[in-house]
Amino acid sequence: MSDLATRLGHSADDRLLIVNADDYGMSRSANLGITSLLRAGAISSATVMTPCPWAPAAVAEAVEGGYDVGVHLTLTSEWEGYRWGPVTRDRSVASLVDDTGHFHRDCATFERDADPEEVRAEIANQIRKAIALGLDPSHADNHMGSLYGLATGRHFLEETLDVCAEFGLPFRLPRSLEGSGAPAELEPLAQALAGLADAKGVEIIDRLWTLPFELAEGEDHAAVREQLIELLRSLRPGVTELYIHPFQATSELRAIMPHWAKRAIELDLFTDPEVREVLDTEDITLIGWLDLRALQRAARR
Repeated sequence: MSDLATRLGHSADDRLLIVNADDYGMSRSANLGITSLLRAGAISSATVMTPCPWAPAAVAEAVEGGYDVGVHLTLTSEWEGYRWGPVTRDRSVASLVDDTGHFHRDCATFERDADPEEVRAEIANQIRKAIALGLDPSHADNHMGSLYGLATGRHFLEETLDVCAEFGLPFRLPRSLEGSGAPAELEPLAQALAGLADAKGVEIIDRLWTLPFELAEGEDHAAVREQLIELLRSLRPGVTELYIHPFQATSELRAIMPHWAKRAIELDLFTDPEVREVLDTEDITLIGWLDLRALQRAARR
């Protein structure tokens, strides 16, 4: 494993956890849920989707609260009746959109059709838009994993890491797939991509974990809580990011997505007393992406 924990001033045996709320700014439901957890100090950070209509409100909350918020690089638009498209206005990004002018619905289509230079331009402009809205981004990550090439094998991480290096931002890329549930044969690829990030001076995390996106049949809050507690107890030494989607269960949320109930449960998890007790008794230390950004920018200086 990497020496990231020690470079952050911790012991090599410490279990450090970043809890990131994805999809900030996607909708009002997202903003209500994520802001409440940031305000409570229950999570480490969030990432804002700058192509989405509620992004300005999310950034305003982040700036007012001084929260650790990065940019959720967005190249897909998956919902049936609620869509978004590129922020780029200074050049063509035609390969990134469908016939309606929105981003492609799925990662496979994006990966097959996207022109790398158009990807580079769009992700840089999404970061610039966040900055123009007033955000000082802590890091970048990726909506639906579209940049990783998981659907077709065609990734855009060279371009992504170049942009992150330009803006001095860490990026959500795991150094190891250990514990993530990914096939073991992908581990050499993860290590190769970690080497690429190192070569470009972009800080990355040791591991990346999450919970299933949808509720299993019969699953409720208590069952999801036990799943999370088991995951927390199994954390390894080093820096792990756990990303979640904590939305408030409004009528807006119900209208946008079919698995809204899981997002409502995730909103409650990190203020649940049993989860907070496990974080304390397991001696897990919450850190933020700002810690990694400071490390990256110090090295660059």
